[in-house]
Amino acid sequence: MALAFAPLRRKLSTSSTVRARYLSLSAHPKPSEELTPDPRFLRHSSPEARLLDHSPFLRFPQVRVTTLPNGIRVVTQSAPLSASHTASIGVWIDAGSRFEVPGTNGTAHFLEHMIFKGTRHRTARSLEEEIENMGGRLNAYTSREQTTFYADVQSKDVPVAIDVLADILQNSRFPDHAIRRERGVILREMEEVQGQMEEVIFDHLHSASFCGHPLGDTILGPEENIRAISRIDLQQYIYTHYTGPRMVVSAAGAVKHDEIVDMVSRLFRNFSRDPTTADQLVEANPAIFTGSEVRVENEDMPLVHLAIAFKGAAWADPNSIPLMVIQSLLGSWNKSIGVGNCSGSQLARRASTDSLADSIMAFNTNYRDVGLFGIYSTAMPDHVHDLSCLIMEEMRRLAYKVSESEVIRARNQLKSALLLHIDGSTAVAENNGRQMLTYGRVMPFLELFTRIDAVDADTVMETAKNFIIDKDVAIAAVGPLHLLPAHNWFRSQISAK
Repeated sequence: MALAFAPLRRKLSTSSTVRARYLSLSAHPKPSEELTPDPRFLRHSSPEARLLDHSPFLRFPQVRVTTLPNGIRVVTQSAPLSASHTASIGVWIDAGSRFEVPGTNGTAHFLEHMIFKGTRHRTARSLEEEIENMGGRLNAYTSREQTTFYADVQSKDVPVAIDVLADILQNSRFPDHAIRRERGVILREMEEVQGQMEEVIFDHLHSASFCGHPLGDTILGPEENIRAISRIDLQQYIYTHYTGPRMVVSAAGAVKHDEIVDMVSRLFRNFSRDPTTADQLVEANPAIFTGSEVRVENEDMPLVHLAIAFKGAAWADPNSIPLMVIQSLLGSWNKSIGVGNCSGSQLARRASTDSLADSIMAFNTNYRDVGLFGIYSTAMPDHVHDLSCLIMEEMRRLAYKVSESEVIRARNQLKSALLLHIDGSTAVAENNGRQMLTYGRVMPFLELFTRIDAVDADTVMETAKNFIIDKDVAIAAVGPLHLLPAHNWFRSQISAK
C-alpha cells in the first residue's frame, strides 16, 4: 500500500528583519565600551527560525525489499562493514490487541511472554543461554496493532539469530506449567503498570476515545482474562494472525540482503499463506471515535494527570504529516528542565511563566484507520482549571493564528527528532519494519522531509480547523478533580463562534 499524500501548499516569507541587542560578557563593562559583537557568535544568533537543508544528512544506504512466495516481505538496509560490526534483525507482525476476539483481550501480550518459554528444539533455558553466550539480545513488544520479536547480535551471529526467531515463532510448545507461571508474571506487570500514571492515563484515554471497540481495550487485558487464557487461545491467535502476508522480516547493520533472503526462505516455511490482510480486518470492524471521558477521582494524589485528545489521522492519511508538525509546534515541557519561558512553544512558555503545570506533552498516535492527537499534562489541583483554559485556548489558536516562523521552527525540530531517532541498527530495523506494515514501503527520508517542508502556516491552520474546531473531544483524568471543568465545557471551547 503506497502512501498517497495530497499536495500541500507552501508559502514562506522571503524577508525578515531581526534586530538583536548584544551585551558584553564582562561582569563590569566600561561605560564607554564599544559593544561590537564577535562575528563568530552571530552565526546562529537569530531568534527567528530559518529554513534548513538536511539533504546532506539523508543519503542513507539503500533499502532493499524481497517478497517470498509465502507472502513474507524481507527488508534490509546494510551499513558498510567498516562502519558496523553488529546487526539487528526482527519480525514485525500485523497483529496486536485490536485483533483479539471478544473475551480474549490480552492474548497478544500473553503470547509475547510465552514465545520464549521453549520450543520443540530448545528449552527456555537453552534459548536464553544461546543468546547470552554469543553476547546478543533477544526482545519483543506488543502494541495495539503490531507485535515484534527482534534480536541484536554481532554480524557473525546473524544466522543463529534468524534460526532462533524462526524456531520460537513456528515451534513454541506453550507448556501448561509455563502458562501458569507466566500468569503471575503478567499480573505483577499489571500492578507495575498501574503505578505508571502516563500508561494509566493513555489506557483510559483509549477507552474514552474508542468505547466498546477493541482499540479501546488495554494491551495487557483484564485480570480475569489473564487468569483464563489457555494454550488453545495462544495457538489459535498464532494460526489466525501470524501469517506470511502479514509478516515483515527487517534487518539492518552488518547484513547482506541476498543472504538474509536465503536464510528466511529456508527457515520461515511453516506459516499460513492466508491472504487476509490487516486492512481487511480493520474495514470489517472500523474504530469509531466516541469522544467521551474517563474520570478517576483520587484525592490522595498530589497532582492531576489530564489528557485531552481529538480524533487524529490514520497512518496513510495525508493529514498525518501536518498533525506531526502540529505536535512539534505544541511541543513538550517539564518544569524540572527549567527553561519553559525560553521555549519556542507558546503553550510551554505560558504554562511555565504562569506556573500552571508540572509537565506538558503533545502526542500524535496513528493507527490504520484513525488516530489520536492532543495534550497530556500534569498539574497541581488548584491550577487544573486555568491549565485547561490555556490548553483549549492554544488548541483554538492553531486554527486561526499561527505564524510562519513557529511553523518553520516546528518543522526543523520534527526533522531533527526523526534523524536522532534513527541512530543504530535497532532503530533502523524497527523503522523499516513498521513502515513496511503501515505504508507498504519504506519512505525515503528525502521524501518525508519534503512532505514536512510542504507544511506551512496556512496548512497548519486548515488542518486544525478540520480536526479541532467543532469536533468531539475525549478526556481522561486521574487525581483530585474538583476543579476540572465538565466534559461539555471542553467541547464548548472549540466551537465555531
